[in-house]
Amino acid sequence: MREPLQILLYYVGIFFTLYMIGYASFLFLSVTVGSTSLYDAKRNNALKNELQRDYYIPVSIIVPAHNESITIEATICSLLALDYLLYEIIVVDDGSSDNTSQVMREKFHMAHINRPIQRRLRCQPSEAVFETNDYKVPITLIRKKNGGKADALNMGINAARYPYFLCIDADSVLQSDSLKKIIRPVLEDDSVVAVGGAVRPCNGAEIEDGKLIRYRMPDKLLACMQVLEYDRSFLASRILFDKFNGNIIISGAFGLFKKSTVMEAGGYDASTMGEDMELVVRLHVFCREHGIRYRIRYATDAICWTQAPEKLSDLCKQRRRWHIGLYQSMTAHWRILASTKYGMVGLISYCYFLIYELMSPYIEVFGTMVMALAWITDYLNVPFMLLYMAIYVVYSSVLSLTAFFARVHTIDLKLTFTDSIKAVGLCMAEVACLRFILAWVRVTALGRRKKNVWGQIERKTINFNSKEQREGA
Repeated sequence: MREPLQILLYYVGIFFTLYMIGYASFLFLSVTVGSTSLYDAKRNNALKNELQRDYYIPVSIIVPAHNESITIEATICSLLALDYLLYEIIVVDDGSSDNTSQVMREKFHMAHINRPIQRRLRCQPSEAVFETNDYKVPITLIRKKNGGKADALNMGINAARYPYFLCIDADSVLQSDSLKKIIRPVLEDDSVVAVGGAVRPCNGAEIEDGKLIRYRMPDKLLACMQVLEYDRSFLASRILFDKFNGNIIISGAFGLFKKSTVMEAGGYDASTMGEDMELVVRLHVFCREHGIRYRIRYATDAICWTQAPEKLSDLCKQRRRWHIGLYQSMTAHWRILASTKYGMVGLISYCYFLIYELMSPYIEVFGTMVMALAWITDYLNVPFMLLYMAIYVVYSSVLSLTAFFARVHTIDLKLTFTDSIKAVGLCMAEVACLRFILAWVRVTALGRRKKNVWGQIERKTINFNSKEQREGA
């Protein structure tokens, strides 16, 4: 009995060693490439080597909302503060049970209009349409039956007047230059069909008229750890994958798309909980199978500030939903796995997300169980294991801090010494504790799948000040 167990533990140890070496190597490469790219972009901006144009591509900004009465005003005010000329704002109230529509109508003086909307993409019918032209750009509010976020986005696309649309969550705000920067890849290359922007937690940020005027680490420790996690995530893979057109995720909180290509591909899939990733993967598949020249880009300097959950229960709901969406997207497009037909997306991107995103929580939990078994049966070299874990925590923390401080420096954020110390300390807590808690949440996610509904997370007022809010007050 002991000999077969010893052999099993031996091979499991080899597997985990190779697994961790692979992940560590990828993380090191991606953070290095990402940090270098950020510093190159900052230098180019300083030398005024940015692409300059005298015209603007018209953009429809779509804001899907469900029970967002607390944050919707700040979101719309941030969009009105954009340094851009040709755009429209479309808010889709997806059957809210609170007063989201009432807040919109009262704050922005909206009037009911008779506007039929052709549903080229399938979605629940509209119940009422409101509009105002009292601001720099037209604002449209569509009240519809509840159908989920993807359904609301499809309604927004149906109503959009312009050739490109941008999606932003109703609990997020944009910096004044974000639209100008996320549209830049389209100006550089007309084959671009989608662009993802950078998403950062707004907990601790103070924004006025679309400009960040003060930044500090959030008061809540859980939100602080998410700040570090977001920077590592966006810096670790998306900049590297952008080098070979391999990004298969654009955050639902902030993404730009070419409307005609999205409509030809069928729009958002309302049956999945990961509609953002599923659409991007489907765009890769659609364009390659139809011989369409295309690029999917990532704009590192286009920034969206979003609310990070401050309660562990809310964070678990969010990550459970994300993991279910990841599973649904990857299983729906399994045929691209390791397929040369889909280029680097199939050979690298899909394989990475399969091994180090979809399967990683199961592997990590299994590894923890194996260590416990080895300890019980006296096969575990405890000093070596503790040393191994310490090296893992320190290594991961160093890379996370590299990503964090590279982002802080390249977008000219100012941190106090206290905030810097907080980042260093909580970085290790995030790697050593929060990561394993969320791994267990993701392991149990697939056994608790429910109907595709909006995830309810506690909202707080966004610290955003604008001209419209001051005049309204």
